[in-house]
Amino acid sequence: MKLSERTVAPLALLALTVIAAGPGLGPQAQEGPVVHAVLFYSPTCPHCERVITVDLPPLLDTYSDQLQIIGVNVAVPAGQALFHAAWESLNIPEEWRAVPLLVVGDTWLVGSADIPAQFPGLIEQGLAQGGVDWPNIPGLAEAIASIPTPAPTAEVTPEPTETAATAPTTVPTTAPTPIPLPTEQLTSVIERIQRDPAGNSLAIVVLIGMIASVVVVAFRFPRLSLHQTSAWQVWVFPVLCLVGAGVAAYLAHVETSGATAACGPVGDCNTVQQSRYARLFGVLPIGVLGLAGYLLMLVTWLVGRVQSGRYADWAAVANLGMAAIGTVFSIRLTFLEPFVIGATCAWCLTSAVVMTALLWLASGPGKAAWVRLEGKGA
Repeated sequence: MKLSERTVAPLALLALTVIAAGPGLGPQAQEGPVVHAVLFYSPTCPHCERVITVDLPPLLDTYSDQLQIIGVNVAVPAGQALFHAAWESLNIPEEWRAVPLLVVGDTWLVGSADIPAQFPGLIEQGLAQGGVDWPNIPGLAEAIASIPTPAPTAEVTPEPTETAATAPTTVPTTAPTPIPLPTEQLTSVIERIQRDPAGNSLAIVVLIGMIASVVVVAFRFPRLSLHQTSAWQVWVFPVLCLVGAGVAAYLAHVETSGATAACGPVGDCNTVQQSRYARLFGVLPIGVLGLAGYLLMLVTWLVGRVQSGRYADWAAVANLGMAAIGTVFSIRLTFLEPFVIGATCAWCLTSAVVMTALLWLASGPGKAAWVRLEGKGA
C-alpha cells in the first residue's frame, strides 16, 4: 500500500522508521499544533502490518503535517532497548507489553483493535490542547535527533499556457513512495533462545518429550496388547479434549481480535500470537484450527460411546489418527517458538502437552479397533 508523498521519509538508523513526518521532526519550527506518536512494531507481526498499512494511512491523509509518527522496530537491539525503556517509563503492566504499541504523550494503546478505535480521539484531543510532544521515553529524543532531515522534494514550475491558471502551480517530479515493513532481522539460534531463556528452555523440554512420545507410541503400536481399556482412561480422554478446546478457544480469540494475551510468569505469548506463524498459510488462525480439532475429537469420542460395532471402531481409529496428526503439528509449532520466533507461548505448550496425552490414550483403543476392523474385512 502507498502513502501520500508528504507523509513519507526514508528508513533511519537501526530501529526508527519515519512513518509520517513533517518539518517538526527536525530542528525546524512547526506551524500550528502537532500530535507526535511512537509506534512500536515487529516486522513479523500481522497486527502491526494491519495498523501500518490499513489503519494509519487514512489518519495521515486527514491530518497531514499535524500528525507525526515514528515507528520503532522491536526486532533489532536498538528498537528492543527503546521498547523496554517505554515499559519502564510508562509503567506498562507486563500483560500489556506487546506490539503493536502506540504511545501518544503519556497514553499508550496496544493491539490492532484499540489503536484504530482510540487513536483518532487522541489526535483530536491533542490538537485541541495545542499539540502533543514526543513521549518522554529515555533514549527516544537522541534517536530522533540523529535522523537525517529528508531532502526536499524536487519540484518544477510548468510554463504558462493559455489554459493554465493565473496562480503558479508546482508538480512533484517523484512518485509517492511506499512504506514497506522491514524484512525480518536474522539472528542466530542462540540469540533467539536467549530472548526468553526460561520460556524457550521449557519449550525445548516439551519438544523433546513430544518427539520421544511419538517415537515410543509408533514403536509400541504393533506390539500393543488388546486388553480392555480401563474406565479412567475412557473418561480422561473427553476431559482433556475439553481442556484443549478451552485453551484453543482463548488463543483463537487473541488471534482473531488482536487482543493482548494473558501470558503468566513464563514465556512471551503475545510475540508468538502476533507472529506470522500464528496463522496457517497466513490465513487460518492456529487457535481456530486447534479448537476445531479438539471439538471433532470430542464428537468422535461421543460417537464411540453411543454406538457399537464398526461405528465405534472407526471412531476409535479416527481419534488415534487425529491425535497423531495433532501431535506432529504441535511438534512443528513448538519447534518454531524457541528456534525461529525466539519466544514461547505457555498456552501453546499447554495445548501441545494435552494433544500428546491424547495420543497416548488413543493408541490402545485405536489399535484394538483397527484389529477388529481388519478381522471384519472393513
